[in-house]
Amino acid sequence: MKVLLISANTENINMVPLPLGLNCVAVAARNAGHQVEFLDLMGNSDHHETVAEVIGRVQPGAIGISVRNVDNQSMGETRFLLDPVRDIVSLCRISSNAPIIVGGAGFSIFPVATLRYLEADMGICGEGEVAFPLLLDTLEQGGDLSAIAGLCLPGQPVQQGSAERAALHLLPLPDPELWHVPEGAGEELWIPFQTRRGCPMKCSYCSTPGLEGTSIRKHPVAAVIEGITRHVECGFDRFYFVDNTFNFPPDYAKAVCRGLIAAGLKVRWRCILYPAFLDRELAQLMAESGCVEVSLGFESGCEGILHRLNKRFSPRQVREASELLAGYGIHRMGFLLLGGPGETRESVMESLAFADSLNLDMLKLTMGIRIYPGTALERIAREEGVVSADDDLLTPRFYLAQGLGEWLGMTIAGWMAERPYCCT
Repeated sequence: MKVLLISANTENINMVPLPLGLNCVAVAARNAGHQVEFLDLMGNSDHHETVAEVIGRVQPGAIGISVRNVDNQSMGETRFLLDPVRDIVSLCRISSNAPIIVGGAGFSIFPVATLRYLEADMGICGEGEVAFPLLLDTLEQGGDLSAIAGLCLPGQPVQQGSAERAALHLLPLPDPELWHVPEGAGEELWIPFQTRRGCPMKCSYCSTPGLEGTSIRKHPVAAVIEGITRHVECGFDRFYFVDNTFNFPPDYAKAVCRGLIAAGLKVRWRCILYPAFLDRELAQLMAESGCVEVSLGFESGCEGILHRLNKRFSPRQVREASELLAGYGIHRMGFLLLGGPGETRESVMESLAFADSLNLDMLKLTMGIRIYPGTALERIAREEGVVSADDDLLTPRFYLAQGLGEWLGMTIAGWMAERPYCCT
């Protein structure tokens, strides 16, 4: 079957994002024998003309559209991002009779509501490397769609829950030749690469366990190094390990670093680091293998708030991790998440003072927490009446502890004015 895969995301939130998930799905579909055309709309100034031209040229038998973000997760300046995607679905409908299939992380968090809003034909909830090729085969053969786990059809619940979460050694890594590098990306371009999926931490607000599961699944280290090597051979040398927690389990993280060192690839890379599970050996290996920056999501400097967020670390561990990284010259970007359950003016000030004491290279502050389905925060928000019982949460809803309101915004604005390394 001829298949057109479209990455609908055009948002540059913090960095230029490349469609890692859709790249892997494209490789899986290609490996299953389908002819795949890959279209990334990032940096494209005329989506309508481009999509119509590609559909006319390819004449696809199926069209897949990836939804990365539903909104920008900002309580102060919320932007809902599905309207441009709905326009693309509508354009595909006008230009082709092929079934339109949506998927991606944003879709998978709100599958039923998103499918209804976008008015697509069907969607895949969860990981698509197994489910999407199976769906293509079934459509091509006129088979029974009810056997496909994770399939979402209009007006129906998701079939058999999320799509299969296969062992990663069975799934493909991204193809470097599929990347579309937006014009002018330059130093802002970091190739996304995932070495493992799943997170057992169960932070109270996080959607990752629902998307990837709570069991850690790992690509073999040799496959990771081979994948990075292929990218280097194609001219890429900056990578962003998008694993939810790069340093868990620590032994695997060390093995990846040793593999990069042994391969002599001379790459630079960034990652998301959990403040626990970092020792001197790992910090040294990270630096030697090319790590130049970490996102250190400690979220709060208050022990009580960390407990409410279900964090498995203490402020002391955050400080130790920060000092270790600084000692090896690794740039530290910290994150504060203010306004969650139990937050008070006193705990906010405690967190700000703590963040100040870390001497970070950069600090991002978020006020109010996006409420996602299936999280502990959703349960709390419904119990407290923050959201109604029938709210599907597709329209962005945020939790902000009572008593903070305007005070928090004014306080953060004043605090940031004296600290140029901070942003929201």
